[in-house]
Amino acid sequence: MGSPLAQAPAPEKAEASQFDTTTARKQWQVILRRFARHRAALFGLILFVVLVLMAFFGGLLWKYPYTDLGFSRYLPPSADHPFGTDRLGGDMVAQIIRGTQFSLQIAIVVAFLSTFIGVILGALAGYMRGWVDTVISRFIDLLLVIPSLVIAAVLVRNSFVVSVAGGGNSNWLIVALYLGLIGWLSIARVIRGMVLSLREKEFVEAARALGAGTFRIVFRHILPNTIDVIIVNATLAIAQAVLLEAALSFIGLGVQSPDTSLGLMISQNKNELTLHPWLFFTPFVFIVLISLAVNFIGDGLRDAFDPRQKRVKA
Repeated sequence: MGSPLAQAPAPEKAEASQFDTTTARKQWQVILRRFARHRAALFGLILFVVLVLMAFFGGLLWKYPYTDLGFSRYLPPSADHPFGTDRLGGDMVAQIIRGTQFSLQIAIVVAFLSTFIGVILGALAGYMRGWVDTVISRFIDLLLVIPSLVIAAVLVRNSFVVSVAGGGNSNWLIVALYLGLIGWLSIARVIRGMVLSLREKEFVEAARALGAGTFRIVFRHILPNTIDVIIVNATLAIAQAVLLEAALSFIGLGVQSPDTSLGLMISQNKNELTLHPWLFFTPFVFIVLISLAVNFIGDGLRDAFDPRQKRVKA
């Protein structure tokens, strides 16, 4: 007898759920349209995709492997060797492909790790406040006083694992982990500030009144409202990681043989700048291209996610 009345609200609930899904889909469509109208961002995305494809699949198509040392030393750029050959007779195109692959691998690991740590600690500091906020904020302030390059150099220099890896084992992942452990400071401060504001909103108060716990409120209700900032900062972290890894490798404290990276290639050829400039400038140009592409993408994403943005400038 009471079943028809009990089932009456179900269509309204289904309709509301469908409305939320449709609204979210339309919002993402607007974001994608804004991003597509940002010419610099679109160019950066195309360039970044090309660099990724070259780094991870170029070795399958290029006719010379990076281990082939059978060519003449210091050959200038030519049709057979567009980037010339190095001091050991190795083809520079193959070296660039392999170096770009390792640099991008490091950058992606750093971006993921630093974003994850920064979002978690920043959200906890902003929502919990009190002594939790004090401890995290003072720790961030302490680390920000010291340049990131100095911290990374000390960590890598005193790492037993890296010193062993320098004797012939892979160490790029260790370098990436160290850079990720020091790259979360800025995003943590940004997320903390946003969470401090969002925790006072009505939807958070409603969730708290319904008995939702801290974990559910932070990760289900607050962080989804910061997704635009998280995506933009994660994108820009890739460019920062490429530059920081290059700086470490240039001073001999980054990636070590048998691994390689664009920064290590610059370090190995820094003395060839006057006599054989292509050995130095070729990896340098690829570092610049990666940084420019990622920064263009980050700028486009920032404009696309901005709800106040009415028209994206070309």
